[in-house]
Formats: sequence, structure tokens, C-alpha cells
Amino acid sequence: MLLYHPASFGLPKPPATQHPGSNLHKRKVLFFIGADWYFCSHRLQLARGLQRAGFEIVVLTHVRADGERIRSEGFRLIESSLQRASLNPINDIKSLFGTLSAYRAEKPDVAHHVGIKPILYGSLASLMTSTPAMVNAFAGTGYLFNSSDRSARAIRVVVSRFMKWLLNRGNARVLLQSDHARDVMVQSGMLRPDRIAVIRGSGVDLDEFAPTPEPPGTPLVVLPGRMLWDKGVGDFVKAAGILRQRNVHVRMALVGAPDVANPSAIPDAQLEAWRDGGDVEWWGHQADMPSVLAQSHIVCLPSYHEGVPKALIEGAASGRALIASDIPGCREVVEDGKNGLLVPPGDAETLANAIERLAGDRDLRQQLGNNGRRVAVENFSIESVVQKTQAIYEELLAACPA
Repeated sequence: MLLYHPASFGLPKPPATQHPGSNLHKRKVLFFIGADWYFCSHRLQLARGLQRAGFEIVVLTHVRADGERIRSEGFRLIESSLQRASLNPINDIKSLFGTLSAYRAEKPDVAHHVGIKPILYGSLASLMTSTPAMVNAFAGTGYLFNSSDRSARAIRVVVSRFMKWLLNRGNARVLLQSDHARDVMVQSGMLRPDRIAVIRGSGVDLDEFAPTPEPPGTPLVVLPGRMLWDKGVGDFVKAAGILRQRNVHVRMALVGAPDVANPSAIPDAQLEAWRDGGDVEWWGHQADMPSVLAQSHIVCLPSYHEGVPKALIEGAASGRALIASDIPGCREVVEDGKNGLLVPPGDAETLANAIERLAGDRDLRQQLGNNGRRVAVENFSIESVVQKTQAIYEELLAACPA
């Protein structure tokens, strides 16, 4: 259970928060997110930009290995007992009370929630502590809203009704990553259109992820991301086997680790068996993704459902040809024939055909990669995401009563 006492973290007691419109204090944003690694991979750049814009940043998250990295950025870190995959009501009640304790102590001007559980618990805590502004970010709909599992379906009905009550308040905005997601949420009756803002993706640092010449040698196809069945990892491995049977000279690499908190996680034993079988390489988690992409020739994501995939945005920014599933989210980044190829999800044969086509055509890869870089510059820069997010904060805070 999270019991928040500033002294227990070696921190001074937070100062009393002034009215959001006052210049007497630095406005505080509290990011509540399920896991420290996800904050670092998907929201760190945003938090940096907001900090440069003058906001104080506090991060409330479950800490595993990235706590010191978060602190080194100058952000204050509060450890949460939240377990993303837990369905244990006792654990969830403890997490809710711990969240409420943190919100009461911190008194943020803006509470920025990322993911289903942080949205639920954080919105409740914001409501109970009169937090001036709430931003609720759905990266995707996640396991709860995509699973056909009976327990997930039952919980989904309750959660949807609860969210409808929580998320349509005047001091709240919901961030979605695509027009498709907005339409689904509105048509389902969960959200009012005026409570939604669409920001496509988490943004990319265009200096960090920059084009590099293709390396010599056998073309390397990488699938960067969490090792989940829902990411189409099994189809990628099947496609590798098909290409081996065709004697197509290509390297296929899985780049990432399983997300053990996700029910769709692929066990280490399975990944090791695939690696030992020789059709694919498994590189595990890689901290230096610009280097990984510089080694690659093609970036592939045959996922079954997505928000707007960071892997594809980074691949486009790095000037690499893309192959992705023809699904909402991926279509936000990949235009078929312009900066990549789209294939039906779950179709390993068509995926193999697309990989074979690009592996054998360097000029086409170059053309698609150049176009992808332009798409990233025009649509997905981190500066744009920071500006749009800050504008939402300012709009909500300006509407706060004096």
C-alpha cells in the first residue's frame, strides 16, 4: 500500500498550492502511470518539455528498475503499489487509498493519468481532492477492452459505466490518439465529443531518431516492442519460417522483453525456443533504440490493435521503411505505398510477401524511408505534442473558478 509521507522520501513537505491562475508558485503536474518503464519510454520526453515550459513534475508510478532515471531528470517520484494486471479487490482498494493519500498531500494543479487503472483511481482521487484539472490519456484500449476473456468482458461493462460518470466532467479532458478511437468512444456513449482531444502518438525526438545510411549486409527486419501475442509476434515468427523455406536471405529480430503484467505476454521459454530454432533472433530489451534502428533495414509491427505505435513513429523518424498491420493506429503512421506497406493482421503469408518484397528492393526501401522521415517531421515531433498538451492544461486551468 502506498502511504505517502514526504519525509519518508527525504523530501520537504510540498508547499501549499496557490490558485492555478496565480504566478506565486510553479504549477504542478502529477503524472499517474502504471509502470516506471512505461513512463520512461512513452512520457519522459513530454514531461521534459513541460518542465522546460515551467511546470513542476511529479511522477506517481509502480517502480521497478527506472526510479533513479526518473529522479535524475529532476522529477519528484512517488512509489505506487498499483498492479496493472491485478484483479484482487483488496490490492486495488489499498492502491486507491494510497493514490488518494498522494493527491491530498501533493495538491497538483493538473493530474495527468495514463492507462485504465490510473484513469479510474486518479480520477476518483482528483474528484475527492478537488484537483483543478484532469487529463486522462488512453494510449490504446488495452487488454481489458480488447480481450474476449469472460472475466474481462464482465469487468468491462462495469468499468465502462464508471468511466462515463468520471470522464465527462467539465474540468477533465480525455486524450485519444486517433480519430477512429474518438469515434468509437463517442458512438459507444462513453464520452461526449467536447471532452475529447486527439493528439497522435507520444511524440518523437527528431534529433535523437535521425536518418542514417542503411548498413551493408543481409537486410535486417526488426519488430520493436513488448513481446506480446497481441503485437503479432507469433505471425512475425511464422513469416520468418516461410521466408527460410523460400531461401530468402533476411534476418528477423525481436527487440523487446515480455511485459509480465500483461496477460498477453509471451513466456521467456517460448522466445528462447524461437531463438534457438534459428528463424528469428531475440535481442531482449534494448535501451538504445536509435542504435537498433540504425542497424535495421525494415521496421515491422504486425499488431492486432494499437493506439499510435511509438515503434513505427521512431522507425519513420529514422528513415526506415515500415511494415504494419492494416488497423486503426498503425494507419495513423503508415500510408500504404508511401512510407511503408500495410498487411492484414494475423496473415503470416502476406506479411512474409511484404518482407520479401522490401528485402529485395533497396531503392523502394530508400523511397519509403525518406517519405517516412517527412511524415514524422510533419506530424509527430515531440515539440508538437508538448505544445498541444500544454494548451489543454492552460485551457482547463483558465476555466477554474477563482
